[in-house]
Amino acid sequence: MKEDFLHYLWKFQKFRGENLYTSAGERVEVVTTGQHNSNSGPDFFNAKLRIGGQLWAGNVEIHLKSSDWYVHRHEKDPAYDNIILHVVWEDDMPVFRRDDSTVPAVELKDIVPETTFENYTTLLKGNYYFINCEKDIGNVPPFLRYNYLERLFFERLEQKSLAVFRDLEDSRNDWEAVFFKNLMKNFGLKVNGESFRSIADTVGYGTVRKVRDNQFRLEALLFGQAGLLDTIETPDSYTAQLCREYAYLKHKYRLSAEGIIRPRFHKLRPANFPTLRLSQLANLYFEKEKLFAAAMQAGHIREFYDLFDSVASGYWDCHYTFGKASGKKRVKKMSRSFIDLLVINTVIPLKFCYARYTGMEVNVAITELAGSLKPERNRITDKYAEAGVQAKNAGESQAMLQLYNDYCSGNRCLECTIGHHLLKWEK
Repeated sequence: MKEDFLHYLWKFQKFRGENLYTSAGERVEVVTTGQHNSNSGPDFFNAKLRIGGQLWAGNVEIHLKSSDWYVHRHEKDPAYDNIILHVVWEDDMPVFRRDDSTVPAVELKDIVPETTFENYTTLLKGNYYFINCEKDIGNVPPFLRYNYLERLFFERLEQKSLAVFRDLEDSRNDWEAVFFKNLMKNFGLKVNGESFRSIADTVGYGTVRKVRDNQFRLEALLFGQAGLLDTIETPDSYTAQLCREYAYLKHKYRLSAEGIIRPRFHKLRPANFPTLRLSQLANLYFEKEKLFAAAMQAGHIREFYDLFDSVASGYWDCHYTFGKASGKKRVKKMSRSFIDLLVINTVIPLKFCYARYTGMEVNVAITELAGSLKPERNRITDKYAEAGVQAKNAGESQAMLQLYNDYCSGNRCLECTIGHHLLKWEK
């Protein structure tokens, strides 16, 4: 058993409250459990309890055994002088504050319903392949499950907003610059996301603004900063021009390659090669002015298909890499599935942050937009599907990533709505 379980029991009062007495026999009535503290110090701040008819306000400390008070040396720590109740699974000895006054203790082991403890033991015993509740999550009522997924979707947006607002501060409130950095990262997908982001950081959107009216020049800028022009052994006419143009831009704008992560081709489908994605991005910024503003105004997925309708330049009709012609000529156009990923990973987080920045309410619109996109397919969503939870749209697949990364993989079942349901579930 872990202390987290006792935190859960106290926070949600999962015991027979009518039997709540101190070890000295005084009746305990809980007015407020207090504020749960996940940092150092007492476990619950500002609780209000009536002990033996006397109202107390202060902090609550929780341990598996009373003797842990001394193991953690709380008797010498002034932060624990205001403990009004010691909640323990087993009260194995009396404990005292620094002034030698006794800390009242409540023992839980005999007042917690047997089914709650059995369900906790089953949930966290570790006999699983994917997640703790993989055998039972499919039996959780769909209404509870999918309402929780919607909450997790916005929790994920909240987490993403931290990085977005850092970018906004770094760019001195230039939303177009923030959009460029995040769009660049997501053009690189998982394999080259950090690489493309490093290119955006070293180029700076101010430079992009100055060259975006010339598609070839913008391509040269992005290819050159990516280090892709350095690897060309026998330049053709197009690549030779790119090299000359980049050399000029590098000198003019004093560009540095320090901090650049070179993009990779390994294990990528040709359609996702960094050469094609950077060319498509250059074409997008060449053709679409004020892209951020347009993305914030668009609401329906069809509008985004039009907005992000971009193709690589003509050279790439017959190429996937520099200097190596492919057999069949084909326009390298961004697919709708790729645009869906840009919307869910770039547009929606920026819409969420921009709405907060401007004081608008867009949660319903964001939910509807995410609900109109097909769910993402990856190892995590596939495993949830095998366990009986199938994502119906991109909002739910994003929520599943949040659920797995922030709760399931860290065994935070006691902080999870699904875990709460399973703990009180009578099978």
